[in-house]
Amino acid sequence: MRELLDLRPPDEAWRIFCEHFDPRVAAERVPVRETLGRVLAEDLTAPHDLPAFPRCNMDGYAVRAVDTYGASPGLPAYLEVVGEVMMGETPAVHIGPGQCALVHTGGALPPGADAVVMIEVTQAVDETSIEVLKPVAVGENVIQVGEDVRRGDMVLPAGHQLRPQDLGGLLALGITEVAVARRPRVAILSQGDELVEPEQEPGPGQVRDINSYTLAALTEQAGGTPVRLGIVGDDLDALQKAAATALAQADILVMSAGSSVSARDMTAQVVKSLGKPGVLVHGVSLRPGKPTILAVCDGKPVFGLPGNPVSAMNTFRLFVIPTIRLLLGAELQPPLIVQARLARNVPSATGREDHVQVRLEERDGEPWAVPIFGKSNLIYTLIRADGEIVVPLDSNGVAEGEVVSVHLH
Repeated sequence: MRELLDLRPPDEAWRIFCEHFDPRVAAERVPVRETLGRVLAEDLTAPHDLPAFPRCNMDGYAVRAVDTYGASPGLPAYLEVVGEVMMGETPAVHIGPGQCALVHTGGALPPGADAVVMIEVTQAVDETSIEVLKPVAVGENVIQVGEDVRRGDMVLPAGHQLRPQDLGGLLALGITEVAVARRPRVAILSQGDELVEPEQEPGPGQVRDINSYTLAALTEQAGGTPVRLGIVGDDLDALQKAAATALAQADILVMSAGSSVSARDMTAQVVKSLGKPGVLVHGVSLRPGKPTILAVCDGKPVFGLPGNPVSAMNTFRLFVIPTIRLLLGAELQPPLIVQARLARNVPSATGREDHVQVRLEERDGEPWAVPIFGKSNLIYTLIRADGEIVVPLDSNGVAEGEVVSVHLH
């Protein structure tokens, strides 16, 4: 007798899963230069002020601002040039009343000076004196000590995903090694007698396995480490052994195909054998992706995804990627969304959340979302799409011409 799916709304399915999953972030120390895209596992504070000395922000002359007050082209201020501050050196001159020193962008401000006059508003009189044609205020064209960051300030919090500018900021403070979250290992099993590797020529009734590769790519994109474990046929014992081995060496197990309610459905049975509490959700009120399984087995997340490529990628984005982010201690990344007008009616059924692929077109200077209708086993439905719109559970559809939010891929 067939088991009937107990469909849960996507939000409820995720809530049930989270109630049973207690993510633990594992950390490792890594050189900063190797941390692009990694997630911090510790709060970082500034060990010292940055900059640590007052720096000139312009090429020009370091001055006492009071000596320039009232200066104009018709009545310039005359200052004595007492030296030059070389880049990378401690200033050897001190600026007294009526004096100045030649300085360069990024160099140290000499003691006694409190501003920099841009070279463009000066004029040389002779080798030892200049005219200043415009006044400056105290602090003008100078970066003060700690203006970028103060000692003890929070620099970056745990859970932050490191960007190129973050690496530069850390290295500027002399922070050369940090604790980051270890990338979760995501084991990916493809199930089905009909599957062959992409390099193989499919025989009658066979198709190339693409899910393990697309899901591996999504894993890397989310910050995890994919572990592709190949194809397992429709044999219960073989699948149980492969799943148990995979889960033992990974933080997350993803099984693609075999989750639909049919005589050949073995995924739920296998998941139940992997540990407690086992299957939490079997069936999500979602299209595509209805027969999805969410489980926790002895503390580790396990997912049974549909075999159809569009369904597998859709449910992976909805449930597996957020789980990877939890194991990284990272915030969920908000989707990139653009607003567009819908180019065609999109029908839906109340009680089901529909994810509809769309491509974006510009018409009379306005973006339009053109639905791409196709069955969930057609991978090029996704390839031709720029994003998707979500038709909520309580809707009968979206009418042509309505403004919709397009979640970009």
